[in-house]
Amino acid sequence: MVSIQNLGVEFSARPLFSGISAVINKSDRIALVGKNGAGKSTLLKIIAGEQEPTAGTVGRPADITIGYLPQQMNLADSTSVIDEVRKAFSHITSRREEVERISAELASRTDYESEDYAGLIDRLSYLNERIEMEGAEEMQAEAERTLLGLGFLRTDFTRPTREFSGGWRMRVELAKILLRRPDLLLLDEPTNHLDIESIQWLEQFLVTRGKALLLVSHDRAFIDNVTNRTIEISCGKAYDYKVNYSHFVELRRERVEQQMRAYENQQKLIADTRDFIERFRYKPSKAVQVQSRIKQLEKIVPIEVDEVDTSHLNLKFPPAPRSGDFPLILDDVGKAYGEHQVFDHATFTLRRGEKVAFVGKNGEGKSTLVKCIMQEVPFTGSLKIGHNVKIGYFAQNQAQLLDGEISVFDTIDHVAVGDVRLRIRDLLGAFMFGGEAADKKVKVLSGGEKTRLAMLRLLLEPMNLLILDEPTNHLDMKTKDILKDAIQAFDGTVIVVSHDRQFLDGLVDKVYEFGGGSVREHLGGIYDFLRSRRLESLSELEASPIRKKPAGELPVSAPVKEKRQLSYAEQKEREKILRKAAREVENAEKAIAELESAQSALEAHLAQGESDAELLEEYAKVKKSLENQMSVWELAQMQYDELKNR
Repeated sequence: MVSIQNLGVEFSARPLFSGISAVINKSDRIALVGKNGAGKSTLLKIIAGEQEPTAGTVGRPADITIGYLPQQMNLADSTSVIDEVRKAFSHITSRREEVERISAELASRTDYESEDYAGLIDRLSYLNERIEMEGAEEMQAEAERTLLGLGFLRTDFTRPTREFSGGWRMRVELAKILLRRPDLLLLDEPTNHLDIESIQWLEQFLVTRGKALLLVSHDRAFIDNVTNRTIEISCGKAYDYKVNYSHFVELRRERVEQQMRAYENQQKLIADTRDFIERFRYKPSKAVQVQSRIKQLEKIVPIEVDEVDTSHLNLKFPPAPRSGDFPLILDDVGKAYGEHQVFDHATFTLRRGEKVAFVGKNGEGKSTLVKCIMQEVPFTGSLKIGHNVKIGYFAQNQAQLLDGEISVFDTIDHVAVGDVRLRIRDLLGAFMFGGEAADKKVKVLSGGEKTRLAMLRLLLEPMNLLILDEPTNHLDMKTKDILKDAIQAFDGTVIVVSHDRQFLDGLVDKVYEFGGGSVREHLGGIYDFLRSRRLESLSELEASPIRKKPAGELPVSAPVKEKRQLSYAEQKEREKILRKAAREVENAEKAIAELESAQSALEAHLAQGESDAELLEEYAKVKKSLENQMSVWELAQMQYDELKNR
């Protein structure tokens, strides 16, 4: 169906890949894999006809249709959701108009035996088959089913697209592409903006109703469920496996082991050859042999091993300037778009040094609240930024905000100040943009490389409140781990918006759950939160319905469930969680007792007339710590009571 012949791409005379050849057949569902920057997105653009290769060709039949979803795109904001999706059927309208033209022409012609007349008959049959195949008669119903499958509510259909986040508008574009029923789907990271229900629906659609597919994704379960063939781009070459991703991983491991053995043998051969040359270079009797070995050495093609090494990626946030004790205080904060109330009555306080997660289904307000904190959108209620708070903000679309027409070096040079400008090359090298990579234009970078570059820009200015909105999108597993280590070592306050349980594990000590129009606070890490909600993963949270609260109803920590008899294992787990919550209450009470004792002692000194500045400062510090600890105790007691009454 699509033939790729000897494809090659160079940027600034530096090869990205070369000699790639493949055939995409009608029944192929292909996973395109490789490290960040290997050229996966570039290959999709070339097949889609949006970029020209440096060498080679892509053969596409004239009548083939291709649907392409890039990682980033310009999205329309001028229509409602349903009207935007209806644009997917513009090609059907064009086909119907062509059918009418051909039918009118055939009715007026009498050259029934001519080749031209037969060609019109064939074209008319083809058009009618395509219209019937694409379900043109039920366009409206199909559009609604697709939107519902991708997570929209019926009440969303008439809302303007500008009211939705970038992730939801990307779903609108995905719906349009799927509704066109192209012969070949090119999807670049389609799951980045989908929750689990939508991912499962898309899986089912691609398996049961999709045609040929070429897919780039870091979601291993998704590509394993959807694809039946894997093409890896590594070291500028393509390796084609007629198996799904899980089987590919095993075969790749074997290939890398073979490459490593061949590499080690080659290195030994090179070392032995050089040793022979050095030993006998100046002996006339060995001159012929030495020259032969020199030529042999020149002809050796170095073997490359496909191991991905990110160990030299050095990510470290600068020391956080000291902020006030409470960097962020929210009181009854709410946000609505027209009649749609995203969330309301959000009330909580962040303490200096806390690391918290915002979790919940897409569209429930996580990114919206972040925008409220950044003063990017209006809101109701009170939201106060604490004393001396310097915010470092990484938005979902941070990579899109980079200027694609300038180089990687200039991107950093434009924001660097002072002595940092003398170390730009070193900084870029630490972020895997060493050597010629620093001179690449931003527009040719992969999604993962753009994310790394945007993160580097964030590090150039000291901050003490770090807000990261889906920072792991487009990052491979090793880079995610490096980012996680850097956040753990950061001594400031952190808010992370993420659906990645593995990334959040051990990173946060408090979770804020968004859903049902409210924001609920849960003490403890991500696994404590999941246990308290009796969930195995954040995917289950995204899939579980959260009822909308009636106006005036206070937020609750979880939907009301009927009590049932617990199993022995569940009872033991409940007792374990209760014991931990009781310990937190007990520890808070002990800390309060110690602080009250210290406060009493200081008050005794003050009552005796001792009022030097150091004593007064110590008294104020103890008093503030006591107030903070009382809040900790109150939250711990509420959590314990809630668990006990379940």
